[in-house]
Amino acid sequence: MLVLAHSAAAFLAVAGTVRVLGWGLHEPGNALAFGALIAVGELARWRAAPGEREPAPVGAAGALAYALLGECGGQPTSHGALHVVMVVSVATLAGALPHLSRGPGPVLDHVVRRVLTAGFAAVCFQPLYASGGLDHLHPGAGYALFLLLLLILIALCDAVLGAVLLWARTGYPYGPLLREELRAMAGIGSAVCATGTVIALAVAAAGLWALPVFSVPLLLTQLSFRRYEGVRATYRQTIASLARATDIAGYTPSGHAQRVAALSTAVGREMGLTRAELTVLEYAALMHDIGQLSLVDPVPAGATALLPLAEQRRIALLGGAVVRQTGVPPTVAVVVERQADPYREQPLPARIVRTANAYDDLAGGGCTGAGAGALERLRRATGRDFQPEVVECLARVLARGGPPSG
Repeated sequence: MLVLAHSAAAFLAVAGTVRVLGWGLHEPGNALAFGALIAVGELARWRAAPGEREPAPVGAAGALAYALLGECGGQPTSHGALHVVMVVSVATLAGALPHLSRGPGPVLDHVVRRVLTAGFAAVCFQPLYASGGLDHLHPGAGYALFLLLLLILIALCDAVLGAVLLWARTGYPYGPLLREELRAMAGIGSAVCATGTVIALAVAAAGLWALPVFSVPLLLTQLSFRRYEGVRATYRQTIASLARATDIAGYTPSGHAQRVAALSTAVGREMGLTRAELTVLEYAALMHDIGQLSLVDPVPAGATALLPLAEQRRIALLGGAVVRQTGVPPTVAVVVERQADPYREQPLPARIVRTANAYDDLAGGGCTGAGAGALERLRRATGRDFQPEVVECLARVLARGGPPSG
């Protein structure tokens, strides 16, 4: 599926380039202006993890505006759908080059998504507008309604495409990925659609001077989000460093907290948790063993899952007390505190962390041949200690080779 999507984007880009080389560049001023806007938006993008919100809203809005451009300063434009694809492809690649130099992967998927979504929007709008099929609606409420319906269709296409690319790249379940993409449409997605449409309408009435007027506010917002993402990344690194304290002190095997966090996040995605819930789950999984630092004598191999239940609860409560002093959301501390409770009394994130922690303890850090036996022991303990659905989701994650690295 990933190869198919990349091939489709490449085919459209080549077809657009051939069309321009054969018939020339229509309205070069428009193409250069919108291309520059898209490239600047891509250059200013933040480095998002797979599944994160739209990292380059200015580039997305510029591509959408060019796809929906029918006039410039009151004069009809003559560029078509393939022309739009060529400009968007070149501009997006130009802006993404510094990011691609750090490795393709998600960045290349982002370029493919941008090209295919812009191509879909252009194919839906440009032929209909150029043939005069919208003359009886423009201007007026009918034209506004048409644009609204078209934007909904484009947003759905983009959400489906984004979920497909992430599913093919990571192996995460498709259903939860699509739901998360649709949720994002209510936030940054709606802002991109609204800004792209307003830019297209403003350029149609006032010319290219409208581009900076309507794009600069979104660009400033994008830069603010980029700084926010940097702060969030630093915050996550701080929590990960704190989690490694148990490794350094010799209370847990090396990398135990990171393995539990990766397994927990993969299981959480399998169960359809939202992005915010996954963040809480990851932080709690990273710090789930922090209570062991309060122990005088370390637990052998750090395997709390093998301790008596009362001792597990004591360590969990000690860990929750420490977590509450770190400034993370209180929900993270609750997950850490309740990871040793009977699963029917736990919130879902605590059930997931407990299961992932027990698996890593029983499997000896993922030693070859130990995983199947550990999983079977978890299944036998689903009467009280582990939720059956969580254990089966863990089994599906492991059957696919473990947590995705993407």
